[in-house]
Amino acid sequence: MWLFLASDCLFFGSFIAAYLLYRGRSVVGPYPADLFDIPFTSVSAFILLMSSVTMVLALAAIQRGNVRNMRIWLFTTAILGTLFIAGQVFEFTEFNHEGLSLSTNLFGTTFFVLTGFHGAHVTVGVLILLSLFVVSMRGGIQQKDSLAIELAGLYWHFV
Repeated sequence: MWLFLASDCLFFGSFIAAYLLYRGRSVVGPYPADLFDIPFTSVSAFILLMSSVTMVLALAAIQRGNVRNMRIWLFTTAILGTLFIAGQVFEFTEFNHEGLSLSTNLFGTTFFVLTGFHGAHVTVGVLILLSLFVVSMRGGIQQKDSLAIELAGLYWHFV
């Protein structure tokens, strides 16, 4: 798991570096300052941050042997992740209506590739969380199985 997370950090690090390098070099608009809705983006980031808190609570619950609370917090984490993805879809749609696409300019390309891969990672994380939730509903996760929740949590925190 740690090797995968390290490779993911390098993967995203290269995209972030490309984004930072090219974000101000657009010779045609729309420009980032014309598009970003900072309050909306802040709420979206806060939702994802709070999902890390609920993931910690899910792990703490299963480590105490409280499967019921683990399910509640696991499902809450998945819901928050889904809300984040919905916000990202909304933003992508708005940006597209404003004229920004993958082919508009370098900013559009780096922005959509970076945030698209991030959204894909969040989607995979939500699917993992929902899978663990379903397995737990069928009685397949007990306190002794907390490693599965911990590994899902590691992935989620890196998302």
